[in-house]
Amino acid sequence: MRSISYFMVIGVPKEIKDNEYRVSVTPSGVVALKEAGCRVLVETNAGAGSSFDDEEYRKAGAEISSAEEVWKAAELIVKVKEPRPEEYKYLRDGLVIFTFLHLAAEPALTSALVKGNVTAIAYETIETDDRMTPILAPMSEVAGRLSVQIGANYLLKSNGGQGLLLSGVPGVPCGVVTILGAGMVGTNAARIAVGLGAEVTVLDADAGRFRRLEGMFGARIKSLYSNSYNIGQAVKAADLLIGAAHVPGARTPKLVTREMVASMKKGSVIVDVSVDQGGCVETIKPTTHSDPVYEVGGVLHYGVANMPGAVPRTSTFALTNVTLPYLLKIATLGLKDAANSDPALKKGINVHQGMVTHRAAAIATDNDWRPLAVL
Repeated sequence: MRSISYFMVIGVPKEIKDNEYRVSVTPSGVVALKEAGCRVLVETNAGAGSSFDDEEYRKAGAEISSAEEVWKAAELIVKVKEPRPEEYKYLRDGLVIFTFLHLAAEPALTSALVKGNVTAIAYETIETDDRMTPILAPMSEVAGRLSVQIGANYLLKSNGGQGLLLSGVPGVPCGVVTILGAGMVGTNAARIAVGLGAEVTVLDADAGRFRRLEGMFGARIKSLYSNSYNIGQAVKAADLLIGAAHVPGARTPKLVTREMVASMKKGSVIVDVSVDQGGCVETIKPTTHSDPVYEVGGVLHYGVANMPGAVPRTSTFALTNVTLPYLLKIATLGLKDAANSDPALKKGINVHQGMVTHRAAAIATDNDWRPLAVL
């Protein structure tokens, strides 16, 4: 990791994942980077999906370039989602990539980063001493809130669901929402589900989280300790099941078995937000915004791995608010000094010098693990 304190070329490619409309740096972010002494290259129309045109980026001081120029000239590539196979050809020795990676579910990407001798920093594994994930948090808030909104939509008969209104009406029972995980995604899903008037059950293995939920929602939710029996009962009762389990950097444990899914009512809906780390439902698989759902045993499964991309304007601002301070730190101090001065940022480095440096990601992708300190 060489230190670059005098000048850094930062590249902002256009996202090419299916229906991904977010952008990794806003025009105001470009201004901040320019003031820090950086050269910023933005791919043509990179911000269009979030309602930022090329002229706004030019006025902010960015150079508008082709994808090839951005990738080849940049020392540091800033993205929203992981490099796609079409972008693997740009991976090269010494390049730094700063983005969501979710390597536990992406062995092919992991291999490409290792072979390319790239330094890859994953937003989702930047973790503070109190186990908070500051960059993942706002996207978890968005995804958690969206999960109930999306689930309610697919419960409509016209969309393949059982024809259920989650709130119910006077004299008619409300719908049942089961949420697996009481972290940032689960808490925000509970907020929306409670607001809609649904019957809400949240499962987790952390009693402290239950106390926090009780302080927020009181008796409006039920909390259950997460074990196979309780999960099975809660899944069976659910009209809408939200998968919100998360283990930083690791593959998500399969908490819901195929047999549990088979016990659910026909026309019920599963939205597994954890699908980008492999998913906590045995029957889930990644889908896209253009083809978001499929059916297993009469149960609709929604497995879009970039849910916040559906609301790019909100998501882009929320994401860049938390990425820009880290980006500025890397740009002004250089990666080595930035990582050494910030333990949370150091935890984000998943691949370096041809090795996987995040233990959980190495285990999940069947790669050798080397601690960053050794390298």
